[in-house]
Amino acid sequence: MEQMIEILNNLHPEIDFMTCKTLIDDKILDSFDIVSIVTEINNEFDVAVPAEEIVPENFNSAQALQAMVDRLLDD
Repeated sequence: MEQMIEILNNLHPEIDFMTCKTLIDDKILDSFDIVSIVTEINNEFDVAVPAEEIVPENFNSAQALQAMVDRLLDD
């Protein structure tokens, strides 16, 4: 989870990613942020994020992002 928070903090250090659950709903993250996050996930976790996983519920919180990565690593 620390790596995920670090990825997010590099994009928006002003946001408390441990508590925020509406990153997409509140438009905190935009499409450029999503591309950056997917790239960083590929680099940090050595896992490809398929297009079908790029949905709002997977990007609304750090916890949701980490859960997505964990699922992808298990596959």
